[in-house]
Amino acid sequence: MNTAQFTPAGTLTAEDLGTIHLIGVGGVGMSGLARLFLTRGIRVSGSELREWPSLAGMRALGGTIHMSHEASNLDGVDTVVYSSAIPQDHLEMVEARRRGLRVLHRSEALAAAMTGRRTVAVAGTHGKTTTTSMVTMVLQQAGQDPSFVIGGEISEVGSGAHHGTGEYFVVEADESDRSFLIYRPYVSIITNVEADHLNTYGDLATLEAAFAEFARLTDPDGFIITCADDPGGRRLAETLRAEGRRVHTYGEAPDADLRLTDIASSARGVRYIASIDGRSLGEFRLPVPGRHMGLNSASAVLTAYLLGLPLEAAEGALAAFPGVRRRFERKGVADDVLVYDEYAYHPTSMTLALQTLREVAGDGRVIVVFQPYRLYRTRDLQAEIAESLAIADELVLLEVFGPGELREPGEGSAALIEAVPLPVERKVFVDSWEAAPVEVARRARPGDVVVTMGAPPISLMGDQLLAALSARTADPAAPAGTTPGGDAGGTTSIGGTVPGAGGAVPDGAAPAAG
Repeated sequence: MNTAQFTPAGTLTAEDLGTIHLIGVGGVGMSGLARLFLTRGIRVSGSELREWPSLAGMRALGGTIHMSHEASNLDGVDTVVYSSAIPQDHLEMVEARRRGLRVLHRSEALAAAMTGRRTVAVAGTHGKTTTTSMVTMVLQQAGQDPSFVIGGEISEVGSGAHHGTGEYFVVEADESDRSFLIYRPYVSIITNVEADHLNTYGDLATLEAAFAEFARLTDPDGFIITCADDPGGRRLAETLRAEGRRVHTYGEAPDADLRLTDIASSARGVRYIASIDGRSLGEFRLPVPGRHMGLNSASAVLTAYLLGLPLEAAEGALAAFPGVRRRFERKGVADDVLVYDEYAYHPTSMTLALQTLREVAGDGRVIVVFQPYRLYRTRDLQAEIAESLAIADELVLLEVFGPGELREPGEGSAALIEAVPLPVERKVFVDSWEAAPVEVARRARPGDVVVTMGAPPISLMGDQLLAALSARTADPAAPAGTTPGGDAGGTTSIGGTVPGAGGAVPDGAAPAAG
C-alpha cells in the first residue's frame, strides 16, 4: 500500500465525508469506525455477508446494513470506505469509482475523524489494543471524555469506539500496511518493534525505519513514548533522541524514564511500583495477570504523567481495567476446565500469553488450540512459533487461516506440527473445525486450562469447547487427531471459511493487521 497516495490527517473532517458507506462493516476495525461516525451524527451504511454481533448495535444507532454486496448499496452515498482486506476489484469499489464517489482507505476516514483533536496514537508489534484501551480508560477516569477507536472491544463496555467531547482522540495505529503513516499524533506510543509483516516490509531494518518515520510525524509540542526493555524500542529512542526529539521511555531497565520495580504477577493480577527520576509514583495494580500487562499499563501511566493528569486517575482506571475481548479473555468453566481466548499469533506475544496461563493453571496443565494467522508468518517464523507452542502441555493445531493465500504441498500446519518440540502424543493436527472440540474434550482433565489462540475465527470456538467439555463422557473411543491433509500435490486455497461457524468470513472480519 502506497500511503503517499493517501490523504493525511488534518486535511479532511468527518463532516466533509457526507453520507458514508463501509464495505465489510462487520469487521472489528470497520464496525468501530462506523460506530464512531454514527455517534457523531453522520449518516452511515455498510455491506456484509453474514450477521455479526456488532451489526445490531449499528442498526440501533441508525445505521443501514445491507446483507449483500450490490451496486445499489451506494445509492445516496458520498464516500465509500474500504479496508486493506477488500480487493480493488470488489464490485462496490468498482461501482464507487464508476460513479466518481470519494473512495477512502479506513485509515484515511479515521484520520478525518481525528481532525481538530489531539491524537494519542498507539503503535507497536504487540500490545497495541490493550495499551490503547488502558490509555483510553485513564483519560476517561481523568474526566477527559476522549474519542477513541480501538482494534478490539473493552470487556464489559462492549464497544471499540466512541465519539467524545474532550480534546483527545486515542487510536490504535496499524503498521501492517503502513497506514499509520497517515496519522499526525500529538502523542506517539510505540510498545515494541519486532520482525512481523515482512510481506510488506521485506526485512526488520525497513520495518524499523517505518516506525521511525511514524514517530517523526509527532507534533513538535507533543512527545514520543517507547519501551526501554524492548531492543527495537530502545534503538528507536536512541535514533530519535539523537535528532533532538522529545522521547520518554518506560520499563524495568535501570535507565528507563518511568521505571517499574517489584513487579509481581499471579492469577489474581499484576502489581508494581512506578518511579520517575528516583521518585516513587506509588503502586499500580491491574486485575488481569501477566508482567507484560503491567508493562503495557506503564505507558498509560507515563502518558498521564506527561499530560499533567492526576495519577490517581491512572491508578483507579488500571485497578478497574476489565481487559479487552480476545486478549486473555476468560470464556468460562466446564467440568472443572477453565477456557480462555487469546488473540496472540506472533511468537513473542504467544510466549507471554502462555507463560501467564501457566500462572493461572497452577498445578493444572495448559492445552492450546492454535490456528496460525497468515501463511507467510507461519513459514517465516516457524521455528519461533513452534518454540512458543512447546510451552504448552498439549497442542491441538488447526490449518493456517490466510484468506487469499495459496498453500503449497508441505506448507502451513503440516510443517508446523512437525516442528513443535513436543512428544508426538502431546500434539495433534485436526483436519476440521468440528474435530477440535472433540479432541480437547478427550485430552482435558479437571484443573486444566484450555486456550483458543491465534487467527480471528478461533475466537468463535469457545462456546463449542465449553459445550464439548460439559457433555463429554469417559469414552475411550473418542476420535483423536488426524494427519494433515491436502498435501498430495498442487496448491490449496486456505483460510476463506470458518468450518462449523456459519460459512465464509465476511470482508473486513479479519483485520488488516494480520
